[in-house]
Amino acid sequence: MQSIQADNELKEEHLLNFVVNSLDEELSLELGESVAVTTEELYEVLAGASAGGTSINHVCEKTNDSPHANTVRGYLTDQFDLDTVETVGNTLLQRDVLETLPDRPVEVVADLHLDSYYGDEDETESLYFSQAKRGTTAFHTYVTLYARVRNKRYTLAVRQLVAGEATSDALDEFLELLDGLDLRVKAVYLDRGFYNSTCLKLLYAHNYAYIMPIVKWGETIQDELSKGWSRVIEHELAGRVTFPVFIDCVYQRGRYGEHGVARHGYAADAPFIHTPQDAREHYRKRFGIESSYRLAKQSLSLTSSRDAGLRLLLFVVSLLLQNVWRYLHWMYVAAPRRGGRRLWEWSFTEFCEMVVRAAWTALGVRRAVPANQPPDDRFFR
Repeated sequence: MQSIQADNELKEEHLLNFVVNSLDEELSLELGESVAVTTEELYEVLAGASAGGTSINHVCEKTNDSPHANTVRGYLTDQFDLDTVETVGNTLLQRDVLETLPDRPVEVVADLHLDSYYGDEDETESLYFSQAKRGTTAFHTYVTLYARVRNKRYTLAVRQLVAGEATSDALDEFLELLDGLDLRVKAVYLDRGFYNSTCLKLLYAHNYAYIMPIVKWGETIQDELSKGWSRVIEHELAGRVTFPVFIDCVYQRGRYGEHGVARHGYAADAPFIHTPQDAREHYRKRFGIESSYRLAKQSLSLTSSRDAGLRLLLFVVSLLLQNVWRYLHWMYVAAPRRGGRRLWEWSFTEFCEMVVRAAWTALGVRRAVPANQPPDDRFFR
């Protein structure tokens, strides 16, 4: 059987243009009439730095036609504060993605990502303080909302938490956003950072099924998780909300060097969760999504800037690159066929490499260095 040959192709410059056009349409810049640099050049630098996992400085220093790094950072910092990026960033992430979601209920995940900060806490805005992790209690903290489809993540929204805020503030905004989308939600999966009475009351108020691991707060739940076998109990948190807890017990059998019985509790209220094993099996699917943060770091531009708006913008662009890759892979690269589309092999790493090469070409990558004498025969063949 002959393989189906595609009639068209996506070239490297097409990918760069798609990313730059997406940024330009949703994150418009006001440059003024007498400014030599263009918006497209600024976003070519930003796309190249993100896809390459390098800094804006590096891209500008190694190309001949790019603006100065201070110019790029200056425009991005001046025009994109934290509130602006949070407002426009969600629209940017949702564009094109919603049409790829299936016409059936999807699983939605709310995740908390803490980026450790080790500098002077008094000199940095928008830090979030939490329990010590990797030697610090200060973090740049991002909360993301994404739909899980075919074990792939499509980011729908991102928000930065700052001092004085709680995860319930972000969850409240996310649930309001879900209410406004033309999207049917099967269940909301949350990590343990959302385990508190306020978040649970929000989930009930918006009538969403949910699953999340519990935190061993209080003697009652600690006692329940120290004995017995798999079961379902009713638990009260902070005297404000009562909910079912599915306690799942399994023999570890030497896994990770551990033996005996491991007990895990899941706060869950969903029509498809009937047993503790159901809670464990459904929630474990969420862990496949953790690789998305590794992808995000792969496409996250490096910076030492303390500006919260710029840092969030770089994080949004890293998530946007994943969304664009998955959208293009499904809508343009995948071959329609009976029984479902055929996904041709096209990794995120290759996608980023193609965007980087296109950015280097567009910005005039340096292809020669000065020499104090002419090259001899060893340099030719």
